[in-house]
Amino acid sequence: MRDILSRIHQKKQRLDTFQSLSNEISKNLDEWFRIELTYTSNAIEGNTLSRIETALVVEKGITVEGKSIKEHLEAVNHAKAYQFIQTLTDKTKTSITERTILDIHSLILQNIDTVNAGRYRTIPVRIAGSTAIMPNAIKVPDLMSEFIKWLHHKKEGIVKIAADAHFKLVSIHPFTDGNGRTARLLMNLILMQAGYPPAIIRKEDRRTYINSIEKGQLSGDLSEYYPVVFSAVERSLDIFLSTLEEKKGKPEFLKKKLMTIGKLAKESNETVSTIRYWTKEGLLKPSQISKGGYQLYNPDTIKIIKKIRKLQKEKRLTIQELKQVMGKDHPLY
Repeated sequence: MRDILSRIHQKKQRLDTFQSLSNEISKNLDEWFRIELTYTSNAIEGNTLSRIETALVVEKGITVEGKSIKEHLEAVNHAKAYQFIQTLTDKTKTSITERTILDIHSLILQNIDTVNAGRYRTIPVRIAGSTAIMPNAIKVPDLMSEFIKWLHHKKEGIVKIAADAHFKLVSIHPFTDGNGRTARLLMNLILMQAGYPPAIIRKEDRRTYINSIEKGQLSGDLSEYYPVVFSAVERSLDIFLSTLEEKKGKPEFLKKKLMTIGKLAKESNETVSTIRYWTKEGLLKPSQISKGGYQLYNPDTIKIIKKIRKLQKEKRLTIQELKQVMGKDHPLY
């Protein structure tokens, strides 16, 4: 555990050497993290929207066929909740309070469960598939008051505090639903107020993540939980650093001659949401999917994008018509 915390500390110091992000880089990173956090956090809770579908719902308000209204609302709500904690990240002197947590939860369940949104539970709850016993609902207000006091007086490193805050909140389980998503957003609020990027618990780590929390709740042993969270923090630092260092001529993806969706959007002068939409519709094809599930594109995709725009401007073709035209002469197909 010391090794990974040491690496995190060193990478945070490197990140701090970059005085400020350009508006363009900041916007691209923000957009990526907003979608990725929304997708992964909801997926952990069973939401079946894919990464691309999540982006289409959040960025374009598109309804995805075959998906429930609740799943659509979960995507929209989480994106709003993330934007809310962003408004608090520059206010490092603003203490996190019970009201902060209630406001996050209220956004998570907005239009899904208006009765319980932003309110502590008054009934017993159980975690599906777990033998861990959650506190009696009567104790929740006092436990939350104690939790906030603990948070304000904790003196350990911020990464460990954020991880502990997440674990403590899900173990109190103060709400009827939305506890995990609220806890992950609280963890990221703590990290972001300290200048860290938000940590993303990946969908593929879901079982390890859930099992490690249950083990901690049953035995007090967090030895499997901390590595999951710390690795998430380190990955996000790596994403920020690789993006910033790319400007210095050290792009990892350029070494592979492939482009991230953010890089492709920048080079083609399109928005990330447009690239995602065209990919969803089959007009564009990623050349590779990374182990983390990220789409990587051949630089020649820029030519295809320019051709799409030209056809739209000159012939006013629909998406279906574009598919027919592009299918006949598509350099990546």
